[in-house]
Amino acid sequence: MPLDQTIINTYTSILREELVPAMGCTEPIAIAYAAAILRHALGDLPEKLEVSLSGNIIKNVKSVIVPATGGMHGIAAAVAAGIISGCPDKKLEVLGCLTPRDHPRIAAYIQSTPMQLTELDTPHPFEVILTGYSAKDTATVHLVRRHTNIASVTRNGEDVTSRYADECVLGSASLSSPDANGEEDCQHAAARELLTVENIVKFADEADLTELRPLLKRQMNMNMAIAEEGLQNEWGAAIGRLLYGSYVMDRECLGDAALDPISLRNKARAYAAAGSDARMSGCELPVCILSGSGNQGITASVPVVIYGRAMKLEEDTILRGLLVSSLITIHQKTGIGCLSAYCGAISAGCGCGAGICYLHGGRYYEIAHTLVNAIAILSGTICDGAKPSCAAKIAMAVEAGIMGYEMMKSGHQFYGGDGIVTKGVENTIRNVGRLARDGMSGTDREIIRIMLGE
Repeated sequence: MPLDQTIINTYTSILREELVPAMGCTEPIAIAYAAAILRHALGDLPEKLEVSLSGNIIKNVKSVIVPATGGMHGIAAAVAAGIISGCPDKKLEVLGCLTPRDHPRIAAYIQSTPMQLTELDTPHPFEVILTGYSAKDTATVHLVRRHTNIASVTRNGEDVTSRYADECVLGSASLSSPDANGEEDCQHAAARELLTVENIVKFADEADLTELRPLLKRQMNMNMAIAEEGLQNEWGAAIGRLLYGSYVMDRECLGDAALDPISLRNKARAYAAAGSDARMSGCELPVCILSGSGNQGITASVPVVIYGRAMKLEEDTILRGLLVSSLITIHQKTGIGCLSAYCGAISAGCGCGAGICYLHGGRYYEIAHTLVNAIAILSGTICDGAKPSCAAKIAMAVEAGIMGYEMMKSGHQFYGGDGIVTKGVENTIRNVGRLARDGMSGTDREIIRIMLGE
């Protein structure tokens, strides 16, 4: 039976919400976005700042380089860059307004402006509150739950939120009642609970690509571009370039067999890791994010494109593979939450394995087994913030996704009762959400304490 129109509309809305561009790691960019709003609301450069962040935001911003700052990293750089940019209308591309002439201005602002950092005592993994003071005025910006979700903006105590919020706004009343995932439902957000692996595969088969094609092509083109940049130049720990050397050696040993599984797997890992190499080290190319993360966006898309092109498939077929990979990644992340101790790249690596299975003709049965296999391999990998080593985790996540597919293809699988694997793909996905959300909550707190040197 064809899919119900409600599911088609919901899945389309989810993709519109998720597949958006961002320049730089999304947590520092969210801080920069809030800072740009703060400057606009205040009407001037703040002379003093109070920066209050959830522990997960601190974790993800501490070590990563902020684009368009001349190589600066950390929270102060993100705040200052957003203040100097002053263009909140750009949202997660807010730092695209900056030029090299702004680098010394950012550095000077950090040196001259007191910034008090406080870790919020909050149930929300994602929360940012910035307060700025000028000679006569005060303004506050509050983001919660999502990178561009404005809970409130005030100027001298007056609520001016409506000037800035054009999507779901969660007022203070709703913030006191987090749902079972520790986060609130947004009244305008498409219902993620309608996601199932079976319906995702049907949607990929049946979807009219007319509306989705621009979103998916942007995802493909942006993320392949930053992957190419990561291979062509020395970024971060250069994990992608290291792996690409293995791919080249494979081709020399095995001939020009583009579909050789060893060679192709190494190429997919290399390209995905290279995109993260560049992104974690301040590359100013935009990325099409997924589940609020550029690394997850790269991991879920680049390997699928690599395989699709090597197989010489039509572009629309590759785009349908991206639908599978993207929606399955989102499905896994729904139970985990936006930020946690669980490395989101693992979910995206499992998603890309499902997308690659789809390109090879796999449908629900094959994709379900691929996904369970991949989940069993690396689940529990910790997230200890955004930094160059994310590229190596991405390489391993892609490896797990592809191994899950190759196990299925050869007739091998992990069974219910093997660790956290349970009979039924949806039950196993729920187990991962439980592991990440409940079981690893203490791990998350300990990671943050370690990173803060406590």
